[in-house]
Amino acid sequence: MRFANPEYLYLLALLLPLLVALFIYSVHRRKQALKSYGDIELLKRLMPSMASLRGKITFWLLTVAVVLAIVMLARPQFGSSKEVVTTRGVEVVVALDISNSMLADDIKPNRLEKAKRLISRIMSKSKENKVALIVFAGDAFVQLPITDDFISAGMFLESISPSLIEYQGTDIGAAIDLAAKSFTPNEKIGKAIILITDGENHEGGAEEAAKRAAEKGMNVFVLGIGTDKGGRIPVGGKDEYMRDEQGYQVLSKLNEEMARSIAEAGKGTYVRVDNTNNAQAIIENELEKLQQDEVRTEVYTKYKEQFIVIAFMLLVVLVAEMVVTAAIDAIIQAKNRKGERD
Repeated sequence: MRFANPEYLYLLALLLPLLVALFIYSVHRRKQALKSYGDIELLKRLMPSMASLRGKITFWLLTVAVVLAIVMLARPQFGSSKEVVTTRGVEVVVALDISNSMLADDIKPNRLEKAKRLISRIMSKSKENKVALIVFAGDAFVQLPITDDFISAGMFLESISPSLIEYQGTDIGAAIDLAAKSFTPNEKIGKAIILITDGENHEGGAEEAAKRAAEKGMNVFVLGIGTDKGGRIPVGGKDEYMRDEQGYQVLSKLNEEMARSIAEAGKGTYVRVDNTNNAQAIIENELEKLQQDEVRTEVYTKYKEQFIVIAFMLLVVLVAEMVVTAAIDAIIQAKNRKGERD
């Protein structure tokens, strides 16, 4: 189920409390009015009990009617069906560095958040591709196996933080080797590894891993994130940053030379990520050059409008309100006539 216009559902939070408040206020005003005529307990015994019931039934039925009217405006849709869509794309494994140095503030808001936003934009522009997510620091593991489910990929991407890996460092070689194992066996489709790192505390073996990947037909693209000037690494509360043994603030700088070497060994392209969005256009252009093959994707389509169903329910409630209140009024009048005869 989904709503075509879900913004109307906010009216529920606005109108329902207002209706309840008005009902409570009307009951209070009614009690105050009765007090002006005499003893309220005596008046209640003299008044027909059905009159009070009529007000309550009217309130609840009209409240249900308001809810149904709002739901109708939101256009509920049910009955979706699966449909297989065939497109042409490539397979992309993103290996994201999540070491503590990726929290440095030389790239705004920080390197890691900038990288996550960049990945999100690339995925949103490349929905014909399949994607996998790998995170690494001193170790590497698959955060999301290769998939065409970009909604799940976005959710996994948002949850990424340095706390996912306890062992710090930057083992790029392990990340590339793991990425090379994460593709499907389809040999007809282009395969790209997008490595996003600042290269801090590089543990070696990265160029060899990139060469091994290239020999298997995989292109290794490296997005170097950071600046030559470097940035401070936050370690706790506000304005607290990592310091060395002498007490000086540590500045994390991009190891651009290493990043270029890895891209060259992996027969890919090096792209520097700064505070602009230029890197996105460059990497998208590089992915379009790769060999594309058919990608079969299951999507949910053909949602059926349920407007008529809700409108019919609303009509039933309104008719019920008129019938019930008319019946109660008739009962009250019959009792009054009987009382007059007695």
